[in-house]
Amino acid sequence: MASGAAPSILDRRLVFVTGKGGVGKTSVAAALAHLSASHGRRTLVCEMDAKGSLADAFDASPLTFKEREVEPNLFAMAMNTEDALREYLRLFVKVPFLGKIGPLARTFDFVADAAPGVREILTVGKFCWEAKEHNYDLIVVDAEATGHIVAQIGAPLVIRDLVQVGLVRDQTDWMLEVLHDPTVTGVAVVTTPEEMPVTETLGLLDRLADETGVEATTLIANRVLPALFDRRQTAIVDRLDEVEDLLVDAAGKNVRAVMEAAHITEARRRIGSAHLSRLREHTDLPMLMVPELFTRATGRRVVSLVADALAEEFD
Repeated sequence: MASGAAPSILDRRLVFVTGKGGVGKTSVAAALAHLSASHGRRTLVCEMDAKGSLADAFDASPLTFKEREVEPNLFAMAMNTEDALREYLRLFVKVPFLGKIGPLARTFDFVADAAPGVREILTVGKFCWEAKEHNYDLIVVDAEATGHIVAQIGAPLVIRDLVQVGLVRDQTDWMLEVLHDPTVTGVAVVTTPEEMPVTETLGLLDRLADETGVEATTLIANRVLPALFDRRQTAIVDRLDEVEDLLVDAAGKNVRAVMEAAHITEARRRIGSAHLSRLREHTDLPMLMVPELFTRATGRRVVSLVADALAEEFD
């Protein structure tokens, strides 16, 4: 297991996966869910933005609010605000099933646009309810990106401050019990070894606990370039330019291209390592590494490869 990685992020019942757009957040969320299900745990994974990326990760048809099994023990769904509202009314307001709630949904949209946190509390409440009722061993949420996750997870806290009594206040109380219990809820922040993703991650770490009461649990560094050379070999590579002409004479002009590729790759790795060092200096959270896959594969193949890499980190 990676240094300090215990307890595992998979030991929780509710895990939000966030990260800057483009860092592979959905692939990591799918891989965590796949890894959990492969160990026999009943697992739910949900896509928040309904872009279809999660369905693509499992080579599945488009997902809906109604979860369906995409692998043994693994169920997947996509968040839909109107369906979440219908479920909320059925469970908590005790309103019987409504076939079409268009007018009510439009009223809800009006209220949600005027009051912060109203829309988000439905989505977060869905996952908190599933965790509270132990309907799944693990719920993995492919959550909003780093720029929006604070508003999403922090919605119950915002609503509780706005509403002092009544049904809504009661609902936020039990949601906060789920969210603020570190043995139940975790946040995995995905980054890549690049300047902007690391900077956004640092900003999120500074805000998350203060503004939501939910602490980040794990960092996952995705697309990490492997070291091509050990320390002694790196020193030799750095000096190859001194004998480049001799090497070209001995092995041909292609040597120059190989040397350039080695220099570029090693330079990228060093820069990436420096960015990840910034994270380590800022926090003692466990950091799991997922290497650059160097593959054109998509869908389940990528999910499987990422899951294998994470499994090695957990060992």
